[in-house]
Amino acid sequence: MSDTQQNAAGPGPGAADVEELLPEAKSYSANQIVLRRFLRHRGAIVAMVVMAAVIVVSFTSIGIGSIPGWWDKDIATAYDKIGDGGPTWEHPFGQDTIGKDYFALTMRGTQISLYIAFGVGIISTLIGTLIGAIAGYFRGIVDSLLMRLTDVVIIIPLLAIAAVLGRMTEGSLNLLILALGALVWTSLARLVRGEVLSLRERDFVMAARAVGTSPGRIIVRHILPNTVGVITVSATLTIATAILLETGLSFLGFGVQKPDVSLGSLISEYQGAFLTRPWLFWWPGLMILAIALSVNFIGDGLRDAFDPRQTSTKE
Repeated sequence: MSDTQQNAAGPGPGAADVEELLPEAKSYSANQIVLRRFLRHRGAIVAMVVMAAVIVVSFTSIGIGSIPGWWDKDIATAYDKIGDGGPTWEHPFGQDTIGKDYFALTMRGTQISLYIAFGVGIISTLIGTLIGAIAGYFRGIVDSLLMRLTDVVIIIPLLAIAAVLGRMTEGSLNLLILALGALVWTSLARLVRGEVLSLRERDFVMAARAVGTSPGRIIVRHILPNTVGVITVSATLTIATAILLETGLSFLGFGVQKPDVSLGSLISEYQGAFLTRPWLFWWPGLMILAIALSVNFIGDGLRDAFDPRQTSTKE
């Protein structure tokens, strides 16, 4: 078509018209694409809402330390029992055997369990990322030694060694977190090692090495930012593992010790009341279920967002 014919036919569609007709033609940054994929994962969004609600209610209801909450009962006072201690308007979660408000106890147990879970998640992520990155980048004897260490930790029965370390902490929450964090990093270390082995042969890494950049700077500035997807997903799922591990330890008596409580210790203490006073068992159990499922769904959403090849939901 000639220029005269084009002018006679009228002006063609501009860039704005194309974007309006084809909104999918807009360009997005890598972070925006990941966010858009994550927001399309309905299960992950619902899980985030549930997790946020659990965190907000547990920490604002009874307060933190000297900061008071909006709930007018505490975990130490034994109130007059109403009937058999079942749920009432005054005590919506019921009362324990001596009259303590079970809502306050459950919220305190949720605080402690969340603190342990996120603490273990952070520590294990740091350990696993460090070991995996060093093993993958340096290879050779360093890789062999670190991977053999990983194999040793993997073959040790997790619950058994965690119980031993839990008993050695003598009720210290921070020591318990350190002990558990030192046990659940192995999966992340293997994943990070695999990613680093691939990335270390890329052109941008070889160019950085050619100009004399130190190995530490290459790992931190050039390699690890490209493994953030694997690290984020693994860290999220480790949190779910940590809360279930802490629950198991507390149930066996090797986790959080009195006078403090966790969701696992509440279940352990009142397991015998399952048939006669089921509210003492079900409330902490439901909180554990809500937290564990929420974290797993969030992890699934992050996995699908960072790696669309594994997408299990329709976009």
